Amino acid sequence: MTDTLSLVDRAGLDRSAIDRILHDGLTGADDGELFLEYRQSEALVFDNGRLKQATYDTAQGFGLRAVKGEAVGYAHASDVSEAALRRAAEAVRAVQSGYSGTYAESPPRTNVRLYGEENPLLEPAFDVKVKLLQEIDAYVRAKDPRVKQASISFGASWQAVEIVRPDGSTYRDVRPMVRVNVSVVAGAGDRQESGSQGYGGREGFARFLATDAWRTAADDAVRQALVNLESVSAPAGEMDVVLGPGWPGVMLHEAVGHGLEGDFNRKKTSAFAGLMGQQVAAKGVTVVDDGTIQSRRGSLSIDDEGTPTNRTVLIEDGILVGYMQDRQNARLMGMKPTGNGRRESHAHVPMPRMTNTYMLAGTRDPGEILASVNKGIYCASFGGGQVDITSGKYVFQCTEAYLIENGKLGAPVKGAMLIGNGPTDLNRISMIGNDLALDHGIGTCGKNGQGVPVGVGQPTLRMDQITVGGTG
Repeated sequence: MTDTLSLVDRAGLDRSAIDRILHDGLTGADDGELFLEYRQSEALVFDNGRLKQATYDTAQGFGLRAVKGEAVGYAHASDVSEAALRRAAEAVRAVQSGYSGTYAESPPRTNVRLYGEENPLLEPAFDVKVKLLQEIDAYVRAKDPRVKQASISFGASWQAVEIVRPDGSTYRDVRPMVRVNVSVVAGAGDRQESGSQGYGGREGFARFLATDAWRTAADDAVRQALVNLESVSAPAGEMDVVLGPGWPGVMLHEAVGHGLEGDFNRKKTSAFAGLMGQQVAAKGVTVVDDGTIQSRRGSLSIDDEGTPTNRTVLIEDGILVGYMQDRQNARLMGMKPTGNGRRESHAHVPMPRMTNTYMLAGTRDPGEILASVNKGIYCASFGGGQVDITSGKYVFQCTEAYLIENGKLGAPVKGAMLIGNGPTDLNRISMIGNDLALDHGIGTCGKNGQGVPVGVGQPTLRMDQITVGGTG
C-alpha cells in the first residue's frame, strides 16, 4: 500500500498525536496496536432471470487493543478521529498494571506482495457486470431443459488496512477480493435437486472475469444438479470412504485445522493439546497452513497484526510439529507468531485463524485408490458440517457422492453424512493420492462469531472404516 493511501493521513490525523495516544493507552501493556480499516464492498445477485439484488457498502473504523498477559482490552469505533482514539485509549488502559518498560517486539518487515491493489468495484462498470450476469443465466438455462432455476452472484470487496504499533512502526496492506457463484435447480417430474459451484480470489474483476472461468463453474453446477437427480438413498454403516481432491479438504479444515490453532491448545481445549512431537496421524500425512500463495482467497501479505504470513507445517509425516499462532498466544506459549493473527474487521479482536490449509500429495494414483475399495462411498463435495474442537467429533454432509462397488464408481447417492473424530480418523488414512488440488476460492471460516476468507485443499484420500449416516 502506498503512502498516498495511508489511512492515518486519509483521516486527517496528526502522527505525533497518534504516538502520544498509543503511549497513553498502551503503557504497561505487553503488546497492542492500532488497527485502521477502510472497506468497500459490492454484491450483485441475478435470480430467476432478473437482477434481484445490487448492494454497495462503505465502512471504516479503528480498533485499539492492549494486551496484558491473558487479558485483552479492546475498543473500536467507526469515527476515526483523535477524540474517539483518546476515548478508546482510556478504555483499554483498564487491563494494564505495572510497567515493564518495553513492548513485545514488532513484526519483521517483508516486501513480498501476494496480490495487486486493483479495486474490483471500479472495473468493469456496473452495466457490464449486469450484462455478464445475464449471459451466465442464459448459458445455464440453455445447458439442459431440466434446469428450472438459476441464481448467479458476484461479490467483491476492497479493503485497506493500516497497523500502527507503540514503537511507531506502521504496516499497510490493500486487499482486493472477488467471488462468483452459480447455483442451479434441476427438475424431472416431481423431483428437484440442486447443484452449485463458485470461484474466487484476490484479484480485480476485469482480469478475474476475462478468463471465462464462469463457464467452468456453470457447467459444474448444472452437472451436479443433474447427477443428484439420478441419486439413490445413501447406505448407512461403517465403510471405506474415498475423498476427492480439492474442496473436500474443508473436512480437514474443520475436523483437524481448528484443533491446531494456538488459542485452543494454550487453553488445553483442543483434542491435540499436549501432543506436540507425537504421532497424531498415519504415516505419510503432512498438513500445512500456507498464507503465502499468490492471489489465493486465504492468502495475506501480512496478517492483521502486521506479521508476514508463512508456510507453517502443522503435521509432518504423521507427527504434530506446529500450531498456528497470533502474537498473544505465541508469547504465552513461548513460541513465535506464524502470521495467523486474523480479524473480521476493525470491530473484532485478532485471534489465531487458518489461511490456506491443506494436506500434501502422496504417491498413489487416484484410480488405484478407487480400485482398492470393494464397497464404500466416494465423496466429491461437501456442504455444511459440525465439529466439537475439544473432542474432535464431527458430522459432515456430502453434497455429491457415489457408491463404490468392486473398485468402480456406482450410482450417485443422496443424504450421505460422514460421522467421526478428526484426530482418530487421521490415523484411518491408508492411501494418499498424487493429485493435490486446492479449492476454487470460495471458503469462509467462522470462529467466535467472526468470518474470514480461507482456502482448503487435499489430494484423493482413502479412509478406512468411517461411519456413514444415510437414509438407505
